[in-house]
Amino acid sequence: MTHTPILPGDITGLVLAGGRGTRMGGTDKGLQNFHGTPMALHTLLRLQMQQGGWISDTLVNANRHLAAYEAFGAPVWPDTLPDYAGPLAGFMTGLEHAETPWLLTVPCDTPRFPLDLAERLAQAANREGADIAMVAAPEEDGSVRSQPVFCLLRVSLLESLVKFTQEGGRKIDRWTGQHHTVLVPFDVPGDDRRAFFNANTLADLQALEA
Repeated sequence: MTHTPILPGDITGLVLAGGRGTRMGGTDKGLQNFHGTPMALHTLLRLQMQQGGWISDTLVNANRHLAAYEAFGAPVWPDTLPDYAGPLAGFMTGLEHAETPWLLTVPCDTPRFPLDLAERLAQAANREGADIAMVAAPEEDGSVRSQPVFCLLRVSLLESLVKFTQEGGRKIDRWTGQHHTVLVPFDVPGDDRRAFFNANTLADLQALEA
């Protein structure tokens, strides 16, 4: 694969809001309020604050309450894979609909992700000639762990992802491991230690708001 550098405007941002919300009692997680704004809209706005730089377009991946998501003003696309197949189904939807060479995925339940996310992932992918740049973030115990749902992907990987899912693959790491992936740590001084803390439960959401 030739490594054409990523330029400003080469990235479509995708909010992943297609899950079942099982740990939130089956509620649509992206529509739960965070400081008075639905979490998925808060996430979308943080991506849109990076437009005019590396990001040119934004999309939402959702499988329920589509009219509520469409009211946010960005195109909304459901999974093409059936039965809530997980984040990779959202990746595939984004790769199918992005009109740029790169796709940046962010989950709807991590409303404090950094405003320089696209820039730092793009710079790392350019530096390493990588096909995928993935966030690595600090954990409570001080370790730094990959955050596979925060991924910058070359859109030309769609064919590979289709093949992987057709063979029954569902784990992000198993698929990204087949490609040149760079891990990008977000643990330098000045980084928010809880930037990638996600709200899986209503208690998590209340803790994040506090």
